[in-house]
Amino acid sequence: MIKVSNNAKNEVDRLKVQNNLSDDAFIRVGVKGGGCSGLMYDLDFDSEMREEDKVFEDNGVKVVVDKKSFLYLAGTELDFSGGLNGKGFQFVNPNASRTCGCGESFAV
Repeated sequence: MIKVSNNAKNEVDRLKVQNNLSDDAFIRVGVKGGGCSGLMYDLDFDSEMREEDKVFEDNGVKVVVDKKSFLYLAGTELDFSGGLNGKGFQFVNPNASRTCGCGESFAV
């Protein structure tokens, strides 16, 4: 399961309105190679499901993850920080053995 914090939910809702996205738009979360720790998070809006997708809904937010990425993301919480030290979505990933300073890449 992928969890969604209240701060992340509020930002997702704001972005959907700001970008005039339809009600069927969802968050697609994935993992790809790269970054200073080896793997990078990928986060975007989408509205098309794929055959191997896993679908979760938490806190009123629909989150879709491809099967391969889910191996790295199981139990992760999507959060959002609007503070001065860094603004953006953050992943609280219990599977990560190491993360970079910016929080955009990790290793398992």
